[in-house]
Amino acid sequence: MRAEISPMPTLRLEEYNKKRESYREAGLRAIDNGELALLLLAGGMGTRLGYDGPKGTFPIEPGRSIFSCLFDNLRDELGERSIPFFIMTSDKNDQATRDFFQEKDYFGYDRDQIRFYKQEMAQATDLDGQALYESEGHPAVSPNGNGGFFRSLISAGYGDCLSGVRWLNVFGVDNVLARIGDPGFLGSLICEGKSAGVKAVMKVSPDEKVGVVCKKNGRPSVIDYTQMTEEMCNERDADGNLVYGAGVSVNYLFDTSILLNTINDGLPVHKVKKKIPYLAASDGRPWRPGMEPGVLVDPSEPNGYKYEIMITDLIENFPDFLPVEVEREREFAPVKNLHGVDSADSALALLKRNGK
Repeated sequence: MRAEISPMPTLRLEEYNKKRESYREAGLRAIDNGELALLLLAGGMGTRLGYDGPKGTFPIEPGRSIFSCLFDNLRDELGERSIPFFIMTSDKNDQATRDFFQEKDYFGYDRDQIRFYKQEMAQATDLDGQALYESEGHPAVSPNGNGGFFRSLISAGYGDCLSGVRWLNVFGVDNVLARIGDPGFLGSLICEGKSAGVKAVMKVSPDEKVGVVCKKNGRPSVIDYTQMTEEMCNERDADGNLVYGAGVSVNYLFDTSILLNTINDGLPVHKVKKKIPYLAASDGRPWRPGMEPGVLVDPSEPNGYKYEIMITDLIENFPDFLPVEVEREREFAPVKNLHGVDSADSALALLKRNGK
């Protein structure tokens, strides 16, 4: 049965600004009571940037990494407060990330509050669903998607560290302008009585390629731009605003009590077509146990599937959800590419424009 998609009300910037101070005060009270923890999704590598290392260690300018930008942003919000800070790495970048933090003296943050853990991995397959291998006897694996952040956290043994923590601020490593640990954002959820929310960037045009917040069968959800009809993309309200215009940034707040209830829930697994390096057999076919091994192949076209669970599917477990509009120029500078749109170049320009 086809899902029923309907609009999700957004806390627009004009309305947010009217209550900015009361929101911030409520958020700071909760933070000072130990109710907030941070969780950074940092399992990726800088491959698309032509960089051989964890993406967070990429130098956005000489001597300044993406990680450094995020800690600068956190100090802008919380001063010298130190709250629990979880960092989800992956098998591919865990040790390099830990070494980088040690080298940089944890960016001046209380190292006792920083806890690293590895994301769970998933087997990759070829297009026929057969296992690929990266070496003899070692399956090709990849991180299982950002939707597994909480289950991996609990599996790592950090459940006790959440004692007293009501809110988890989950954010990605891509955005160098992300305002994390933002008391105003937290306070808006507390004051409006919501259990989850996201910082939303309003679309600049109907055809902008971004997922948007909506309701699916009456539940909070995010719909990908590829799933939207032309009519949905262009629909406007009485004020001329796009009805489906709240684009998601990867900067979420979640009520931890509800997250705990989702650990054993089966979230959908998405097949994502990717270029996956694999060990070939001596005859050129993908290697299988019992074959004579050949060479490692780095394909030029997508040759298989990675299997991921998405944070956007997790949202549907929450009874309510609040998209909070933010100023794009002040809070949205994603680093997806080396040059061009959403690139290291454009992110650095926005950092400078914001005096950072």
